[in-house]
Amino acid sequence: MTSIAARPSAVRTWLLAIRPATLPAAASGVVVGLGAALAAGAAFRVDTALGCLAVALLLQVVANLANDLSDFRRGADTPDRAGPTRVASAGLVTERQLEVAIGLTIGLAALTGLWLAWVGGPAIVGLGLLAIVAALAYTGGPWPYGYRGLGEVFVFVFFGLVAVVGTAYLQALRFEPLFAVAAIPVGALTTAILVVNNLRDIPTDAAAGKRTLAVMLGRRATAMEYAILLAAAFAVPIGLMLAGFGIVQLLPLVSAPLVGPLLRRVRDFREPRQLNPVLKGTARLDLAFGVLFAAALALRGWPA
Repeated sequence: MTSIAARPSAVRTWLLAIRPATLPAAASGVVVGLGAALAAGAAFRVDTALGCLAVALLLQVVANLANDLSDFRRGADTPDRAGPTRVASAGLVTERQLEVAIGLTIGLAALTGLWLAWVGGPAIVGLGLLAIVAALAYTGGPWPYGYRGLGEVFVFVFFGLVAVVGTAYLQALRFEPLFAVAAIPVGALTTAILVVNNLRDIPTDAAAGKRTLAVMLGRRATAMEYAILLAAAFAVPIGLMLAGFGIVQLLPLVSAPLVGPLLRRVRDFREPRQLNPVLKGTARLDLAFGVLFAAALALRGWPA
């Protein structure tokens, strides 16, 4: 438990719970979705763009709060954990306070989502409900799939495919294959953030019975998984350029210098806390790549 003297302010406590460092990764899918819609010739709609951004950020917060609560209840967040402070295990908030915060955040996301559904149709309602359930069930509920090696699937699908395709669809009001292709780098890089997190937590997760994919694969194979995800992200703009989308699609490669130091640290780290900067660095890479990729896609659709 945190002592009264060392106890952070209420604002600092809820910032710890929300985990602001994870929010840029949630935004990258929306940014790339906007770029993909412009590439397909859609007119830019600021209303749905802001709505998609709000929903993406709110659902990320829901996932973070639910993860904090569920891991505490299951005993996965111990004093030996190498990552940032978790508010429930540190005694900074009660379980009830986290439950209320989760409920309020879901409510805000649902209100915004209903408006997006009015624009895009009932399929948006279904996607929104699935996203909420997936966020809560990651480490919570009767079958927490994050404890069974399926966390990467959730992140790739919802923070990659759903975020990019959903945003682009709400701009264009139609589906284009390009939307799904554009989602691959976002899904890969956002998944890589989770991979680093799980790689760092292998010792404490294994001790708590949390069988993430990293626990199952081990350190060496998880480091390889991380490298493959980064390579997959950079392969997509190269593929689009070769497919005739123009040399501008290579713009995301400007972020490539960020990759080397991350790969070296993932390969050579000696103790788990050394991966905390990699976690932040991968989030920065995700955002930088996403902005550059969105710009490249948008330029492809810019009138000559």
